[in-house]
Amino acid sequence: MAPFLFVGFWIVIALGLTFVGLRGGPGGAREALQSQSRGSRKFASLFFVVVFAGLGLVVPAVLLAGNHDKADEHYNGVKLTAMDGRGREIFRLQCATCHTLAAAKAAGKVGPNLDQLKPPKALVLDALKNGRIRGNGTMPANLVSGKDADAVAGFVAKVAGH
Repeated sequence: MAPFLFVGFWIVIALGLTFVGLRGGPGGAREALQSQSRGSRKFASLFFVVVFAGLGLVVPAVLLAGNHDKADEHYNGVKLTAMDGRGREIFRLQCATCHTLAAAKAAGKVGPNLDQLKPPKALVLDALKNGRIRGNGTMPANLVSGKDADAVAGFVAKVAGH
């Protein structure tokens, strides 16, 4: 949809410039619009208001809404599944206060930086199950378990370091 809006914007601009050019410049275009009937002037005014409101409000709103829907599908070229999205949300809730992971917008300072560590899924699952007692803090065991742990571990292993 965004490409059509982009192309449509430039078509409207081109048509407007063509009209101004065929009328001999801005003065000629203004004169042509003012010499028409009162009804056609109202139509032209309404048309310009609708076009500018559409370009100024509707197009940005549509583009922002379209981008928001797809924002969680990719991270730096890595395609994320629904399970990865679930893992991201759980990571943000349970892990982001201690760990740094750019894909989750987490900047924790207590636990290791997972972007630098780039842990495999098995290591993340082990840490979630058994916890850790070294480094600057203590990670409790069974912080996340079951399918949630699998989702978090899969997400971290997929995006860490990208």
